[in-house]
Amino acid sequence: MNPKRVFAIFLRQAYLYRRSFPRLLEVFYWPTMDILLWGFVSIYLQKSSTGLPGFVAFFLGALILWDILFRAQQGITVSFLEDMWARNLLNIFVTPLKINEYICGLLLVSVLKVIISFSVMSVLAGLLYSFNIFKLGVMLIPLIINLVAMGWALGILTTGFILRFGQEAEVLAWAVAFLFMPFSAVFYPVDVLPPVIKTISFFIPASHVFEGMRTLINSDGFPSRELIIATILNVVYLSVALIVFKLTYRKVLKDGLIPKIGE
Repeated sequence: MNPKRVFAIFLRQAYLYRRSFPRLLEVFYWPTMDILLWGFVSIYLQKSSTGLPGFVAFFLGALILWDILFRAQQGITVSFLEDMWARNLLNIFVTPLKINEYICGLLLVSVLKVIISFSVMSVLAGLLYSFNIFKLGVMLIPLIINLVAMGWALGILTTGFILRFGQEAEVLAWAVAFLFMPFSAVFYPVDVLPPVIKTISFFIPASHVFEGMRTLINSDGFPSRELIIATILNVVYLSVALIVFKLTYRKVLKDGLIPKIGE
């Protein structure tokens, strides 16, 4: 793997945002709107309810962490769509660039988007609602890593589908993460879910991450079990996503579909 080619893919995407105000605005707009909306909702619920745990901490903590997963996935799929919309895929893949170098470049873009979004939401949550996500301490790191890993798995898998089916599968770039949201117990504990959905939720890494977050906020100890399960699931899902993507890429090359993508 050539680090220069990986960094070149990263730069190609970064230059798009540097030269496009609407693209740059999108990175800041949605995190800001989410914090404003859900922050005010959580404050209202906390003021109108008695004897219940603090909604602000639970809602804002869950919102910030969920956005990490979403941005990690979007950093891969939307970056790939940028190349598809620009009819640039053929130009990229006729170069010596390897497919794993291309994916690693998109992963760097994903990390950048996660850092920007996380920073914006954390600062706004602190300024507007006096909520400090960093009170979770060093345990915030494994939570973030697991969410980024799940976002990458979804992003790589979604990119594979778009590569295979073209524009018909574009909607997956925005929809696939929200497909997992009801099972991830983002804003509520897993215990409130029906038995069948609870079983499905067990196999979603994000559900264990958000259960761990609530454990930490409640100061109920170290959520080692949840983090171990989330890590194992993410290793499996990332492996499956990479295998599926590699097989899909070979199939697309064999069938000569790359020049037709985006038409």
